[in-house]
Amino acid sequence: MAFPALPQPAPGEVLLVCTCFRDGAPLWGGLLDEIRGRREGDVLVVDGDVRLRLVEGPAWNSLHGGNVPAVVPDGDSAQQVAVLADIPVAYGGSGPLLIDLAGAPGRGVRVPSARLGEILIALTSGTLTFDQLVRDMDVTGMYQGDRGRPAFPAPAAPPHRAFPVLPATDAALLVRTCFDDEDGWHALLADLHGADEKGWVGADLDPDEIDVENYPLMARVVDDRAFEDLQPGQVPALVPPEVHTTLVALADARTFAEAGRPLTVVDLYDTPGQPAVLPCNKVGSLACNLEIANMDFHEFVAQKDVKPWWEAP
Repeated sequence: MAFPALPQPAPGEVLLVCTCFRDGAPLWGGLLDEIRGRREGDVLVVDGDVRLRLVEGPAWNSLHGGNVPAVVPDGDSAQQVAVLADIPVAYGGSGPLLIDLAGAPGRGVRVPSARLGEILIALTSGTLTFDQLVRDMDVTGMYQGDRGRPAFPAPAAPPHRAFPVLPATDAALLVRTCFDDEDGWHALLADLHGADEKGWVGADLDPDEIDVENYPLMARVVDDRAFEDLQPGQVPALVPPEVHTTLVALADARTFAEAGRPLTVVDLYDTPGQPAVLPCNKVGSLACNLEIANMDFHEFVAQKDVKPWWEAP
């Protein structure tokens, strides 16, 4: 679905957007109480200096982090960040989702609700960068959370570069970002049961031949040099909002250099841009579990110095 432009904030304001509704009513969960701000009409004043412009129109229901850069008012270069109160906030008690609008627009990180004002002050004053927020996430995408450090931290925002929009699909996308090993690319496709004439892997498998322990990945293949060197944090803003793409898996330099042909899988929803590095034969299981809402993305993010559950004997 297409989303309308977000309201133009006044100078010094940060947009706090509710993206979860029931029967047309905004679902903030306990966020507004946890922030502990002072209400002035549609503005919540936090820590004396931060002014959060509350946006709660149902037109932004299901707005995801990667969609936000496209609906920020044109020419509003002063906005460094927006804040979303999404499904994990409304139903899971999670912290609000900060969306980068400057370094790698569309990537996200969660922060503790009670620290939102403090963190926004640090961002706007330049004493904290979005890269620092991302580097200090735990495996659940929470800034300075206590759930362990990711074994494969999200990389810093690369220099700005324009990429084309990714194809629209309600399944998964397999995107080639490294073009140094043609034989390795074809071997990867073979490991994923080969690409059909329509450019899909895993689309024509016999259900009786599926190994449920290594569930096959069904994904549309994107083999286009326009996406060379695409990084995880740049992915969410390239996914069209019209359909609910399950995930994007990047075949990058690591894929062709390490055993198991690992893919860098990118979260598009809970913490947009967060990577999970998995052997290629495990990515189908991640996609399947996300599609049926059986597991969360962060359960596939390997923790530093901890053997991941999928490698257990």
